[in-house]
Amino acid sequence: MEKQANNLPKTALLKSYFKFFSVVFLFTISFNSFAQVEGGETYLIKEISVTGNTNFSEQTIIAYSKLRKDEEIQVGGEKIANAVKTLWKSNLFSSIDVYVVNIDGNTADLEIHLSDLPELKDLTIEGVKKGKKDEIIDENKLKPGQKVTENLIATTKNYLTSKYRKKGFLNTDVRISTSEVIDSVEKERVDMRILIDKGEKVKIKSINFEGNEIMSDKKLRKAMKNTKQKKFIRFLKRSKYIEDDFREDLVSVVDYYKENGYRDARIISDSISYLNEKNISLDIKVEEGEKYTFGKISFIGNTIYSDRQLSNLLGIKEGDTYNGVELRERIADETNPDANDITNAYQNFGYMFSTINPVEVSAEGNVIDMEIRISEGKPAYFNHVTVVGNDVTNDHVIYRELRTRPGELYRKADIIRTIRELGQLGYFDAQQIVPDIKNPNPVDGTLDVEYSLVEQGSSQIQLQGGYGGGGFIGTLGLSFNNFAIKDIFKKDAYKPVPRGDGQSLALRLQASQFFQTYSFSFSEPWYGGKKPFQLSSSISHSRQFLYDNTTGRADKSKSFNITGLTLGVSTRLSEPDDYFMLSQAISYQHYDLQNYNTGLFTFGDGTSNNLSYTVGLSRSDLSVDPIYPTGGSNFSVSAKFSFPYSLVNGVDYKALKEDREDQNEIISDYRANQNPTLQETAAFNDANARVSEIDQQRFNWLEFYKIKFKADWYQSLTKKLVLRPSMEFGFLGAYNNDRGVIPFERFFVGGDGLANYSLDGREVVQLRGYPNQSLSSQDGGSIYSKFSLELRYPITLGAQAKIYALSFLEAGTSVNDFKDFDPFKLNRSAGFGLRIFMPAFGLLGIDFGHAFDNLPDGTAPKKWETHFIIGQQF
Repeated sequence: MEKQANNLPKTALLKSYFKFFSVVFLFTISFNSFAQVEGGETYLIKEISVTGNTNFSEQTIIAYSKLRKDEEIQVGGEKIANAVKTLWKSNLFSSIDVYVVNIDGNTADLEIHLSDLPELKDLTIEGVKKGKKDEIIDENKLKPGQKVTENLIATTKNYLTSKYRKKGFLNTDVRISTSEVIDSVEKERVDMRILIDKGEKVKIKSINFEGNEIMSDKKLRKAMKNTKQKKFIRFLKRSKYIEDDFREDLVSVVDYYKENGYRDARIISDSISYLNEKNISLDIKVEEGEKYTFGKISFIGNTIYSDRQLSNLLGIKEGDTYNGVELRERIADETNPDANDITNAYQNFGYMFSTINPVEVSAEGNVIDMEIRISEGKPAYFNHVTVVGNDVTNDHVIYRELRTRPGELYRKADIIRTIRELGQLGYFDAQQIVPDIKNPNPVDGTLDVEYSLVEQGSSQIQLQGGYGGGGFIGTLGLSFNNFAIKDIFKKDAYKPVPRGDGQSLALRLQASQFFQTYSFSFSEPWYGGKKPFQLSSSISHSRQFLYDNTTGRADKSKSFNITGLTLGVSTRLSEPDDYFMLSQAISYQHYDLQNYNTGLFTFGDGTSNNLSYTVGLSRSDLSVDPIYPTGGSNFSVSAKFSFPYSLVNGVDYKALKEDREDQNEIISDYRANQNPTLQETAAFNDANARVSEIDQQRFNWLEFYKIKFKADWYQSLTKKLVLRPSMEFGFLGAYNNDRGVIPFERFFVGGDGLANYSLDGREVVQLRGYPNQSLSSQDGGSIYSKFSLELRYPITLGAQAKIYALSFLEAGTSVNDFKDFDPFKLNRSAGFGLRIFMPAFGLLGIDFGHAFDNLPDGTAPKKWETHFIIGQQF
């Protein structure tokens, strides 16, 4: 049997994928040489066979090669070369040979001889902690069965080396070896061993500059935001060397010169000196050049804005020190999409296709004359506006939030506002909302925009149990924040509940032997469907029982029952701007006390009613992510008040007050008397009964007004670090001083800010570092103020979980009368904490607070107080 072969060089085991083209090249040369000898003969293929060490079926390989029986081929021709290329691209084989065999006249057989790449059997990782091994396996896809190529080995080595060098281990050495596995399995398999030698963490001992006469080393080091030399007091920026950060900081050094007029400044060279295994020094040589100032600045091509308007936007005058960075940012600040720059002025006036180029026209005497050359183009209008990625949320819920509509004039600010509105819904990952400008047509003045969304879970289920308040507490909470009430009778809509219409529905049940509470709420944010007009309602009921000291259990004969109902509406305003919301609500609570004598209320038997009206004005312009805002502010002011019953009911509250004072004097004298007589005891009991009767009359229908104010701001200090200052104030007053301030609706300051199961209208105010509600009297305060400063840093802002760390300073106070209120006499605290937000569970967190001042009763608090945060205090 005659056998002619296209003798491709056999590739060794694990021949690297990046050598593929060289192999194909050699293959082609081999066939061309053969063609020269044999004359480039052509044959008709009779049979195709597959040989070698492979676990793939013959039919699969032949089909993948695209070679066919009864097909004419040429030795050294394109069809065989393409077959080899196709098989190589599969990245499944370590060697591929093609032979022409059994030549019979103008017919011949083809033999494809190949060997599979080996698969990974066992992996050993040395040099890192056990917890990091799974991370390395996942990030590099080193699972059993993975095809082991030289490319995989090289990529893994480069990844690990880079990973640890970025952490400061500049001398990281990664070695990867493989060994063939011999067992009963027919597949070729190998074991892999990864040895990671991180070495010592290398720090920057010094950063040295050469050639700088104008700027000191200290100033230039300060301009480097990420690369810092060792310093004892440095905590936020470690003195580790990262190549990419260093290159970025070299640009920052040049920018620093440009900001101070040295436009020709440049880095001549930079180098690393290894001092020892733990320390390096960075040597940077600069050329400063001469200082420049701005000369005349003229505008060319502008018709929409006048020279004066553009000059005011630019904010640079003749004679100012030349600042190339400032000039660039005043024309187009790429770091701030809302910047007040010239580009945005045109973009927000519809001129999407405008271009603005600063050109230096003269630099005589170190004075630079500038021309700002503007090509305005024509106004742009939206053609198609589409949304993708909303698998659950209905289109109309999204489209009603869009500020960009077909046919309307393009404004960049409208796109940014749309991103914010979609992010504030909470149905989508705010970090992944992307507006994609498509088909911009400068000739027609049209463009399309497509908003790409990634939906996230917006509903929450809370099912928990624990011990607190003297017994077991069970909680079931269901919160559906993208509910669709119109589909409640559609069986197919339950996945697990009807969703997609942007409505909110919440149900909460909580119980222990000492209390039971039930609440239900529903809101529709776009009632009527034409404008943002929110209609909301809620109903709640709770029962609280007194503790029996003799049995240690709840006394069901002594209860405090509260039933409440609230109806509210809110609408978006257009003035002063459309960030403002006006809200109104009517609420009613019925309080029923049955032998519930605690000292917390002035009567233990009887009922009280609270019918009130609340009006509030709020403004929120937070940046995209409501969980981790990086800019904007929240502000709200509200007034809640009841009807002034004392003006119309004819009751002499002054006489009641005097009568109550007389009864309190009897009670006080009796308590001071160590040997009371029977008559004095009877008088004491009568006085208590009279006080309860008077208070029942005073508080049968609650009469009050309540003012609250709250504001907070968010400011990015760096790309990630966010500062959040806030302040709040509350006041509970009475129309009739003789009637007095009501025992409900009070402020309780201190602790984690969780209201537990109380539904008596109380305001529970967080002030970390102190025990819960410890900064108010037992009955609560009628006045409070609080100030807070929080510094936040994100750990991850992914769709599945948002995690950030924080530190805080807080101060606040709570009193019962303005004469006791001192804005400078505050309880202060400081601490740190962590927040985790997961769509299915809401916000979870923990804070560790340290108090600096004694409690109002003079006792010293614990040095550190631990607070667990659930579902509030973003």
